Amino acid sequence: MTGTTGTTGTPLRVALIGYGLAGSVFHAPLIATTEGLALDTIVTSNPERQQQARAEFGDGVSFAATPEELWARADELDLIVIASPNKTHVPLATAALKAGLPVVVDKPLAGTAAEARELAALAEERGLLLSVFQNRRWDNDFLTLRKLLDEGELGDVWRFESRFERWRPQPKGGWRESGDPAEIGGLLYDLGSHVVDQALVLFGPAASVYAEADVRRPGAQTDDDTFIAITHTNGVHSHLYVSATTAQLGPRFRVLGSAAGYVKHGLDPQEADLREGRRPDATAEWGVEPESLWGRVGSGESPLTGGGRPEPTLPGAYPAYYAAIAAALRDGAPNPVTAQEAAAALDVLEAARRSATEGTAVSL
Repeated sequence: MTGTTGTTGTPLRVALIGYGLAGSVFHAPLIATTEGLALDTIVTSNPERQQQARAEFGDGVSFAATPEELWARADELDLIVIASPNKTHVPLATAALKAGLPVVVDKPLAGTAAEARELAALAEERGLLLSVFQNRRWDNDFLTLRKLLDEGELGDVWRFESRFERWRPQPKGGWRESGDPAEIGGLLYDLGSHVVDQALVLFGPAASVYAEADVRRPGAQTDDDTFIAITHTNGVHSHLYVSATTAQLGPRFRVLGSAAGYVKHGLDPQEADLREGRRPDATAEWGVEPESLWGRVGSGESPLTGGGRPEPTLPGAYPAYYAAIAAALRDGAPNPVTAQEAAAALDVLEAARRSATEGTAVSL
């Protein structure tokens, strides 16, 4: 599926809906620096955000106050990117597809797996690309772990521990921390979308899910300290932690196999670089981290006391996502993250929410 007929050599025209954290830090910079894509329009009615975008991208970017303005000029656009609040993802993606436009949606694609599959069916019916921005598949540690697995360095993996932990003892407010179920807030659907997607990509479908979701901070309205355990159909156990209340951060990955283990601390540097205004097209060593942060591969001793060998961390590669989107639209190359993959992750997130409520494991 391509969903567009842009002329070879002419950049595909992209409209971005939303210019908050996701739109301004991740999507706009990556779109603008991807060969074959042009950031054409940003949908935001906020004057300060318009000024911020104009300062970075110049007069080549236009603005719209509402998404409906995009549907009226669908023939002038080649791709819609949805980076607005979670509750708007399904209605906006539906409207874009019905207007005949391919769509990228920030995670989570929807609030339920059923909604995700309905969107996938609509995209299929219309012959349009529908992709989900799961950028953490291009984190440096994830790429390094995939390499180790592909090379058989760890043997048969028995347990995968993944932590996306923060220390934010005071809630910041906003829709992401709202207790209204319609907002699809909380860490389960925020950071949980990342760690679950990574586990499924690495180790395949889930057979059962157990979860604990807590509201720890005074004044918090939704889960801010959540644990998800997945038993995969191949027997691997994934233990996934997402938290805003972790005073001492654990390793990002701890992967235990029959031959060796891999332990990696610290977060991929790309988000911090994007937040600081650094851009992939202006940085020769994009996504590269210092040797002091490399993980270690070994057995029988803690990596903190010198056990194992340093494993060079591969560079992170967020730009690869939008490069793949451009190739999919232009050449019919594979969709980098399909809606069906997002639906499978949502099956796990829904099971986790049910498990945390009922206090029991949920079979899929």
